[in-house]
Amino acid sequence: MNEDFPEKVSLQIVLVDSYDICLTGTVELLKNRYPDGKIISARTANEALHKISILLPDLIIMDILLPEKPGVVAQTHTGIQLLQQVMQKYPSLNILVHSAAINRLGQIKSLITAHKGGFTIADKSLDSQEMLSRVDGALKGFTHIKEITNIYAQFNNKPEVLKLLSLAFNEGLQDKAIAAHIRVSERMVRHYWDKLYAALDIDGEELKNQGKNIRIITKIRARAAGLID
Repeated sequence: MNEDFPEKVSLQIVLVDSYDICLTGTVELLKNRYPDGKIISARTANEALHKISILLPDLIIMDILLPEKPGVVAQTHTGIQLLQQVMQKYPSLNILVHSAAINRLGQIKSLITAHKGGFTIADKSLDSQEMLSRVDGALKGFTHIKEITNIYAQFNNKPEVLKLLSLAFNEGLQDKAIAAHIRVSERMVRHYWDKLYAALDIDGEELKNQGKNIRIITKIRARAAGLID
């Protein structure tokens, strides 16, 4: 894979993914579709910004689970920040988000809707033909984001609810510690949990009767909805 910056050709795509196997497979797919195009890869957010600024490509295809730089753990918030930077600096750039975490885009759905360039999404589980269809759509300036679940809209005025998820499942804190951390009562923490259960369509009594752990189910559904990594 040639990483040198080429002279401007008919089509240039910057492909951003931290996994070599995904890069290799996607590059092969794109080269078969666009044999005269140039595909330039990047594995970190910083590298992607650098290459985009130099190449000014026709399209960026990116995962949102990315490390900021080499040696740093890949996180979706890094990819979200990169996406925000790219859309702000290059408002007409065509973008395809190719990721297993597309629901994380719900938190910036309004920004995506306002983007002037093409913007499509493709879950990594999609087959090759559908993936290429989303690539073509982005290059034509289309917007295709209907799969994004905007569950974040329910918590626009309650960032504490999202903080609760992070503290509970990323840091392993119990309700008492969570209450102290976000400076509310334990009763309010329980209220936040109730709001989460309602948003995620979780029936606590039903799960209890089935002998299931409500917090485990909440973690699974929150991750599926894109609220946590």
